[in-house]
Amino acid sequence: MPAALKPSAQRVQDALAARGSAHTVIELDASTRTAAEAAAAVGCSVAQIAKSLVFRGAHTGKAVLVIASGSNRVNQSALAPLVGEPLERPDADFVREQTGFAIGGVPPLGHDHPLETWIDSDLWQYAQIWAAAGHPNAVFALTPDDLLAMTGGQVAAIK
Repeated sequence: MPAALKPSAQRVQDALAARGSAHTVIELDASTRTAAEAAAAVGCSVAQIAKSLVFRGAHTGKAVLVIASGSNRVNQSALAPLVGEPLERPDADFVREQTGFAIGGVPPLGHDHPLETWIDSDLWQYAQIWAAAGHPNAVFALTPDDLLAMTGGQVAAIK
């Protein structure tokens, strides 16, 4: 029998199940906190890691989730017109308050509050991608189309 998931990873597994998803959260011995660590841990390219980054609207203070290919740096200036305001990097407390998860384990779903979500179009180069699952050692595999369906996000060129 597999070991029980840590509570934050179980929360993601429950969110997946609530959406009727058959995706399975796995916990690894190695850290998956960064895209490079996650790629090494699961044996894929860094670009196949769907990293979840939370930004804050500079005017409204709203949280915006950007799910980017692990090899891409988010171009905040290019994203600002799509979001409707400049974006800034929030502190770790803001990220936890908005998502319920700590930086390094923020998943694409299961957040405490609904988040406007943008997904990097570069992820569609891959048949399989990996996303964080609520804990710095937890991930799950999915397809880009699965990611779009489960988040209701909008696809854009974000690098």
